[in-house]
Amino acid sequence: MVLSTHVPDLAALELLLGVAREGSLNGVARKAGVSQQAVSARIRAMERQTGVALVHRTPHGSTLTVEGVMIAEWAVRLLDVAADMDAGIAALRTGRHTRLRVSASSTISELLLPGWLASFRAEAPEGGNAPETVLTYANSATVITHVTEGIADIGFTEGPQQPPGLHGRAVGHDRLAVVVAPGHPWARRPRTVAAAELARTPLVSREAGSGTRDTFAAALTAVLGPGAEQAPPALSLSTTAAIRAAALAGAAPAVISELAVADDLADGRLVAVQTPELDLRRTLRAVWDGAASPPSGAARDLIAHILGRQTRQRRRARTRRRGTTAGSGS
Repeated sequence: MVLSTHVPDLAALELLLGVAREGSLNGVARKAGVSQQAVSARIRAMERQTGVALVHRTPHGSTLTVEGVMIAEWAVRLLDVAADMDAGIAALRTGRHTRLRVSASSTISELLLPGWLASFRAEAPEGGNAPETVLTYANSATVITHVTEGIADIGFTEGPQQPPGLHGRAVGHDRLAVVVAPGHPWARRPRTVAAAELARTPLVSREAGSGTRDTFAAALTAVLGPGAEQAPPALSLSTTAAIRAAALAGAAPAVISELAVADDLADGRLVAVQTPELDLRRTLRAVWDGAASPPSGAARDLIAHILGRQTRQRRRARTRRRGTTAGSGS
């Protein structure tokens, strides 16, 4: 619907209602903090715009004409709706800073986001409140849906590619590992496991739509070609924690983030299978809908915090390396 040019703007309508309340242009001018001449000029401009006389002026004051009274009655309803809209917009703007809806894939939500959110909350400005964060665990495909449909303000994915239709920024890097329990035959093999054998072997993996499964499938395809088939999974699980538990139980070889099993590999509870043919690296991304820049408010603040935290960690690591090098040369 396109309004005609005869409809006054909200500020002009407020002046018209002021004339009805005050009974004089002077009174309206005092309330609005402007001159009487400015009010009079605005009323005349509104009369030209509407094409009807709105105010009857006398030496003793000003009153609305019959037409002015009718337009004022409509204006009351219109301004009430505008006030509700103004309050709603203010609530939305406040909500973007005080409430943050996050949807994140399993590896990120289980292993990284708790630390990110804890430090984000700890670094909230003194006297200010950290935003209330509502975190939803999902696989990468569902995260993309949540962001696209507006269910989440921001998402975190771990798939091999930038989700189409969304903007994003890398917030970290990860690598998948094929791991087995110490009693599995692959744990004792001196040689590596070929991509073709991996494709023939039922594995413990994430469900379809997860970044882990998509990354592993893309790595196999890159080596074996798009026509290669992969054996049905031994177990298809919905969380990183469940895959780790199945691997520790010796259910089958498992495909999992190295972040999730770093301690298990170090302590010998699991053994990493060497798969040099496969590129199992992946990028962890924050994704959002709309403009190229992250959405303003808490979502943008969180991304900036994560990136700043990583920059500080890299600087500390470089400092430690320089200190170690200096110490070894002394």
